[in-house]
Amino acid sequence: MAQQVPLPDEASALDPELDAARDDHTHEVAPDVAYRRLGIVNVVFLGPSGAGDRGWVLLDAGLTGTAPLIRAAAKARFGEDARPAAIVMTHGHFDHVGALETLAEEWDAPVFAHPLEHPYLNGTAAYPPGDPTVGGGMMARLARFYPTKPVDVGDRLQPLPEDGSVPFLHDWTWLHTPGHSVGHVALWRDADRVLISGDAFCTTAQESAYDVAVQEAEMHGPPMYFTVDWDAAEASVATLAALEPEIALSFHGRPMQGAGMRAALHRLATGFRDIAVPREGRYLDDPRRAEDGSAYEKP
Repeated sequence: MAQQVPLPDEASALDPELDAARDDHTHEVAPDVAYRRLGIVNVVFLGPSGAGDRGWVLLDAGLTGTAPLIRAAAKARFGEDARPAAIVMTHGHFDHVGALETLAEEWDAPVFAHPLEHPYLNGTAAYPPGDPTVGGGMMARLARFYPTKPVDVGDRLQPLPEDGSVPFLHDWTWLHTPGHSVGHVALWRDADRVLISGDAFCTTAQESAYDVAVQEAEMHGPPMYFTVDWDAAEASVATLAALEPEIALSFHGRPMQGAGMRAALHRLATGFRDIAVPREGRYLDDPRRAEDGSAYEKP
């Protein structure tokens, strides 16, 4: 496996008192940015508390079976019957789309994603299979069993605007950050330098079931078992490190902040080959890319 370098001394978590084993509520990262952990993955709520109906945006949709938890968190934060203006997807892996079809229909909400991710969200293509040979942990070893089939949100699916703007979020921009998935995106707000990295990098060792449970704040590359293009993943981390974020919120692990976090992110970017890339794996010599169609499997 790669040299997964923990960096707790260099990067502080925003929620140092959090007991990961009892993490059953929503945590605010900024006045209009909050997240909730749902098992192995986070979902993000963008919009001020009490924003009301159509006054907020959901970012990704968690695991299968988590719709009631997302619905309850939205109700508590934004108000009774408060539907999102939109659901924005960083990408469509199984742990990010589990409640998507249910919630998009129930809330009658448009779903925005990068066009290269659309085949995984409109039912026409499956992801390449997970790679159980990477990472050395239980989460990686189980990768052969992770679902790769697409979901289908029908005509609710729309492309993110080409100009980098994010619908209903005027102060945010999206960045194409491929590697973990061909249409993966991150979100960035320049005003307060908040970065939502999706799975472009993680703040826990996602390959390890123990680390996923404990959630000690560390800087790591994207989840190895689903990353299909390591050259693109390296370039994406370099792009995000160059932003010099003040707050970084990943979908795996706890949010991190400050100069220590930036130092850890730069260390990840400059040492990506040693820190993040597995020593062996099916996609090292056989990357899956959009341009040649290899990223899209038959569903």
